[in-house]
Amino acid sequence: MKMSDLHWPADVDVIQDESADVIANKLARTVAGKLTEALGRKSRACMAVSGGSTPKAFFQALSQLPVEWSRVDVTLADERWVDVDADASNERLVRAALLQGPAANARLIGLKQPHDTANAGQPIAEEALAEMEWPLDVLVLGMGNDGHTASLFPDAPEIGEALDSSRPARCIAMHPPSQAVPRISLSRRVLAEAGWTAVHLKGTDKLETLERAFADLANVHAMPIRAFLGDGAQVYWSP
Repeated sequence: MKMSDLHWPADVDVIQDESADVIANKLARTVAGKLTEALGRKSRACMAVSGGSTPKAFFQALSQLPVEWSRVDVTLADERWVDVDADASNERLVRAALLQGPAANARLIGLKQPHDTANAGQPIAEEALAEMEWPLDVLVLGMGNDGHTASLFPDAPEIGEALDSSRPARCIAMHPPSQAVPRISLSRRVLAEAGWTAVHLKGTDKLETLERAFADLANVHAMPIRAFLGDGAQVYWSP
């Protein structure tokens, strides 16, 4: 399957290149521009980013760009309930790859809190997130081959609550049986309110997942990524 074989709504913008580094740099420049635009309108800008292996090059490119980073808040779309120094920690990745060079001046609002359980830590994460100026100016999501994004997993018992846009909570503890550890995720409500959203993908397997997602955008519980593929979302993809 090739990107050109896919069919999607006309308002979905697809940026693609054979080089993952080219895509990472294009995304970084766009995000830097969006943050700078936001800082022209208000005192602080805020963005949420995702973890995993795909965004590392994007983080490294973005970290070197001339944004007024001291006025930028960074949080995570989701986090595994592991120590922030663990290899699986998204916060660890962000600190190592993004909060370097000029971007070291940004303020990181982490989701993992000093509690043994995600349920106990969620209220404290909620308090930490309240320090940011909402809504998000920039959101960069990934996608799993089951159609999850952030930690909105289809098999999580909490998925109905997490996808309910009427719920006031900004984050929710998630316990998907398919995952080794509990998670905490931003809710659909705050993710959907972001001023600008990109879905950053790498690999031909993700094209097959996109094909399934675009086939029935209304069925968000089966593939939560569908909630973020309309309304002018941008997809950045490389093989």
